[in-house]
Parts: sequence; C-alpha cells; structure tokens
Amino acid sequence: MPISYPYTQYTGIWKLNSASAAVGAGTWPTPPAPHLLAWGANNYGQLGLGNTNYYSSPKQVGSLTTWSKFAGGYYNVLAVKTDGTLWSWGYNPFGQLGLGNTTSYSSPKQVGALTNWSMVFGGSYSSYAIKTDGTLWAWGYNNQGQLGTGNTTYRSSPVQVGALTTWSTGAAGYNWAVAIKTNGTLWAWGFNGRGSLGTNNTTYYSSPVQVGALTNWLSVACGNYQAIAIKTDGTLWSWGFNNVGQLGLGDTTIRSSPVQIGSLTNWAFSAGGLSTTSSFAIKTDGSLYSWGSGSFGKLGLGNTTNYSSPKQVGILTNWSKISASIFTAAIKTDGTLWAWGYGNTGALGQGNTSYYSSPKQVGTLTSWSQIQTLYTTALAIALT
Repeated sequence: MPISYPYTQYTGIWKLNSASAAVGAGTWPTPPAPHLLAWGANNYGQLGLGNTNYYSSPKQVGSLTTWSKFAGGYYNVLAVKTDGTLWSWGYNPFGQLGLGNTTSYSSPKQVGALTNWSMVFGGSYSSYAIKTDGTLWAWGYNNQGQLGTGNTTYRSSPVQVGALTTWSTGAAGYNWAVAIKTNGTLWAWGFNGRGSLGTNNTTYYSSPVQVGALTNWLSVACGNYQAIAIKTDGTLWSWGFNNVGQLGLGDTTIRSSPVQIGSLTNWAFSAGGLSTTSSFAIKTDGSLYSWGSGSFGKLGLGNTTNYSSPKQVGILTNWSKISASIFTAAIKTDGTLWAWGYGNTGALGQGNTSYYSSPKQVGTLTSWSQIQTLYTTALAIALT
C-alpha cells in the first residue's frame, strides 16, 4: 500500500526551520520564484514595463519568474535567466542592448539564441557578459577602447574579448572596465585619464592589460573613475580619481595603482556605482561603511558631508549587499531592502519623491536577494 503523506505544503525561502517543518510533515518547501521588480526613472523604458512611466514603488517586470542575474548601464538593463539566455532593454543609441540595432526597447528582448550566459556587468553605455565557458564578451559604445576588442569600433552585437576562457567576474565605470580571471589576476582597459585602470599610468588601452602581478584578487567594483577591490585575504584596495575622497585613503590625491585602505582583513563586499563619486563596503561582521561624496545623502550617514575615510552607516551588523549611483540601495541578511539618497524620480521606492540621508526600508518584503541601481532607476529580485 503506498504511503499517504499529509497535504500540507510548506512554502517560502529555504531555511532550516522551514526545512525541519517540511520533513516533519513529510513534504518539501515549494522553491521560491525569483520575481524581477523595478522602479524610479523610466524615460527610456529602462524599467522594462512596456512604457516610459515613472514609478515610485516596485513594479514587477513581466510575468516571468525565471530571472537569475542582472546589471545595468546608465539607462539600460542586461539580464540572464535561469535557462542561460540573455535579455536586454532600455536605452540603445550605441547598440548597448546587443540586439544588432540602435533601437530602444521598453520591454525585455532576447539577445541572440544562446543559452550559456553566466553573468553580466554594465558600463555607462557599454555592456559586458561572461559565458559559462569562461569567455568574455562586450558590445556598445567604444570611443575609448572600453570594449577591450583592440579598437574603438562600436558594436551592436556581442563580440568576444580576446580568446581566453578564464574570465571570472568584472565591473565597468565610465568608458573603462576591469575583470578578474579564474587565476586571481586583475585586468583593465579603456579610459585611463584619471588612473582608473590601476596600471600606474594614464595611458588608454583598447585591450585588457594586467594590473600588477598579484594573483589574489577576489572581487572588484567601479565608480565613475575609481575602483574598489577586495583580495582573498580580506584586504580592501582602491585606485583612480579621488576628488572628494572616494578612495577612502584620508585625502583627495589621485592614485593610478592599487592602494590598501587601512589595514583590516575582514572586508567582504564592495560597491562603487556609475554616476557616483561615493564608495561602500561591507565587513564580514555585516557592518556597512561609506565614504566619498555625501551629496543627496547617498552615504546614508544622516547628512550630505563628504568623507575621505570609511564611516560606519549606523550600528547594525546585518548588511549583505549594496549597489550605488546618485542614490543607494542595500539588502540586509533578513531579506529586507533599504534605500537612501536622491529620490526625485521615485528611485528610493518609498511611494514618493523625497530624499533621505539615512536608510529607509522599501516596503515590507523579507525576500529580496539582488539589487542593482542605475542612474536614477532601481531593479531588484525578490523571492516570493
């Protein structure tokens, strides 16, 4: 006789308590569905909602629940689904959507037909992606060689950067990009007028050039012209433009090579953000720090003051992820979403256009898992 299990079905985010309850009831939790939501400015359709209306509260992008990873430029979005397909929407005058044209779209459009895309990152008007085979691809604006293809030709479809299959992750700023290989080496290319490539000079490169000789780089993030990176030993490093102290080194001196910020070895996550001269980092204990430009209150310190050294945002130790532009959004370990800074376009998701200089919770959901800020637009994935 077959075993008859109770009909109780447990749902929600997979946690130990829900797993225990499921086992006790003889059922398994229903896997949470990753919904993509967007809000804020939408002048080029960058919200992906099929219109150009602004929204000051999160709105779901389509009916699909298969979004995996996403990133953006100033006014465009790149996204990868769980099936490995690549999608884009928004502003497209330089072909940054990768669709073979320069038409802007207000709804997601698939880029090609491949199903082996792994991750994406966006520059100002340029786009980048890494496939599951470790190859790096780029398209869009290329006036400073920021696509890394050895020239300054614009591309409206993905073009492979070199022939290597060892790319792991990357980030991009205003007309320049950096990436880390699987062997822990750091590479950069594009605009370098302010030392943002970290190559100890101000020479532009249209192909990837190695930054130093170290093999222990873990992650990297970019602002407009500055980079913030973490090594495998937990140390935090920065380089590039530093007019308002965004390098966190206690001064406003430009650095064209990586310089360590302090001496701590417990940094876990860093963020710069397009259109910003602010920087952020989270420690392994969950505390959040910010520095650089405090305009619009985007440092989250309750004021609009500039700081050239890291300052802790509040006293909480449950911060998990953060993304920044002229406003800032962050996720806590409890799955709640918070935002602060410039709010004129509704980008803070508060249902208004107010500015806030301290973190304010966005809605009441406790299932946010990813966050990305564009110039004045926000997108996030919530598991529901």
